[in-house]
Amino acid sequence: MAGVVTEIRLDMAGARRLRDLSAEDMETLVFAAGELMVTQTKTRIADEKTDPDGAAWAPWSDAYAVTRSAHHSLLVGVGNPGLLESIANYSTGDAAVVGTNLIYGRRHQFGDEDGEGIPARPYLGLSGENRAEIEEMVVDGLEAFLQ
Repeated sequence: MAGVVTEIRLDMAGARRLRDLSAEDMETLVFAAGELMVTQTKTRIADEKTDPDGAAWAPWSDAYAVTRSAHHSLLVGVGNPGLLESIANYSTGDAAVVGTNLIYGRRHQFGDEDGEGIPARPYLGLSGENRAEIEEMVVDGLEAFLQ
């Protein structure tokens, strides 16, 4: 599973307030960030078809494309649970972790040029817009917890 990191910088007053946050509240906030990351990742797979930096994924090879119908889409299975449905929030404690338990998830994230010639189609990670959305959610959550 690929990891992602989001950094939030607090001024000294914010850091002192953060120490007042209970472990339970921190875990709730981290889990909420993970849930938002799940939504962002699923949107990337289902709709955007780009890596976290906004670059379009490589299309199917010509040989593979002829086996696909109009109902098929890159990284989205038809008729069975696939990568899209497998994206889950594995967040605990102070680490927001999102990924898939499917073995072939790694192959799509990093590619398999030596084996089956599958190009990398990174779907895990955070775009600048994703980071901003998470930061806004975290700040709003901190304000609510610390009032």
